[in-house]
Amino acid sequence: MGIRTVAVFSEADRSSLHVRFADEAICIGQAASSNSYLNIPAIISAAEITDVEAIHPGYGFLAENAHFAEICESCKITFIGPTPENIRLMGDKMAARTNMKKAGLPIVPGSPGVIKTKEEALKLAKQIGYPVIIKAAAGGGGKGMRICHNDLTLVSSLMTAQAEAEANFGNANCYIEKYIEEPRHIEIQLLADKFGHTVYLGERDCSIQRRHQKLLEESPSPVIDAKLRKRLGETAVRGVKAFNYVSAGTIEFLLDKYNNFYFMEMNTRIQVEHPVTEMVTGIDLIKEQIRIAAGEKFKIQQDAIHIKGAAIECRINAEDYENNFMPSPGKIESLNLPGGPNIRIDTHIYQGYTISPYYDSLVAKIIAYGNNRQDAVKTMHRALNEFHISPIKTTIPFHIKLLENPLFLKGEISTHFVQEMLREESKGEL
Repeated sequence: MGIRTVAVFSEADRSSLHVRFADEAICIGQAASSNSYLNIPAIISAAEITDVEAIHPGYGFLAENAHFAEICESCKITFIGPTPENIRLMGDKMAARTNMKKAGLPIVPGSPGVIKTKEEALKLAKQIGYPVIIKAAAGGGGKGMRICHNDLTLVSSLMTAQAEAEANFGNANCYIEKYIEEPRHIEIQLLADKFGHTVYLGERDCSIQRRHQKLLEESPSPVIDAKLRKRLGETAVRGVKAFNYVSAGTIEFLLDKYNNFYFMEMNTRIQVEHPVTEMVTGIDLIKEQIRIAAGEKFKIQQDAIHIKGAAIECRINAEDYENNFMPSPGKIESLNLPGGPNIRIDTHIYQGYTISPYYDSLVAKIIAYGNNRQDAVKTMHRALNEFHISPIKTTIPFHIKLLENPLFLKGEISTHFVQEMLREESKGEL
């Protein structure tokens, strides 16, 4: 787009690729995120020193922080994302439930507000019945989230979830929902400009998860037909139009086996898995997000958006799959990235790079495209076998096994699929 970029980085990320390839780079603090990537004064100072016009917050840390968006606004810096008001209404998961219910979206039964005490939690659990799930109001990425099957686990999990939420998001507020067993996690990608034009770009199936952390995402979902896609998309658009949402965003639903769907939460930011949508629609979401922030109109109409082919993303984490996914930081001594037709790699690593223990273990995303799901799976399988990284351990062997699993190949998955797959594997049945 011809836009010059400034990278901010912590001392731990000094040798990362984004630092190397940006036009300018500024260190904003020590390794601890509270001293760097969550340090608003340091980030704003870096922006003012380099005289930037806009800040893109990425998909973590301050991406859904209304206070940060407000400060950008007050400093005459464009926040590439929704308005502070949008983030307050939807970035907080508890507020989002309330607002979507008002907009007429189906909601999973749960607490009407934030749960402060164990007494409140126990009373609600008795009303809606176990199992229940505790969620961080300002959460994401599985942080501050716990499933509870009885009073004992509920009390201990509430305290743990609150502490984890405070540590990761600076907000200890949690709420409770009825836990729907064996659902699919379906999310609808949206784009909304400042002129009231909002479109949906199909769905992503994010059901392959471990401990609420997504491992593989695909578009389209193997169980969603055109009629259901239209219902989901139009429901999502109705939800965000109710509060004049602007920018890229994602409405997340739980889909049960009877095709009933329930609003779960909204992500008022771009997501890690956005490339699969880009692959099947041909629309560059980041480019459009930047254009929208600059006040341009999104010119593509809903009837011109089509899902073509299929795309899958595998998240490659520095974790030892054979040792209960233990983190595996360290220096990369040997690296070969896959390539060829219909393969995209998003990564910050290179040979000689040292993966730090300070942040999320994600080291690369592989996105594979095919004319259909079967082709995409075959292309991904080939790419995973070409991806060599040592001596650190990664989740590549896990993904290879996943893509060879007969149930996965049939598309018979739920958010419990990985848990069940690992359980069967431990019995020696796979």
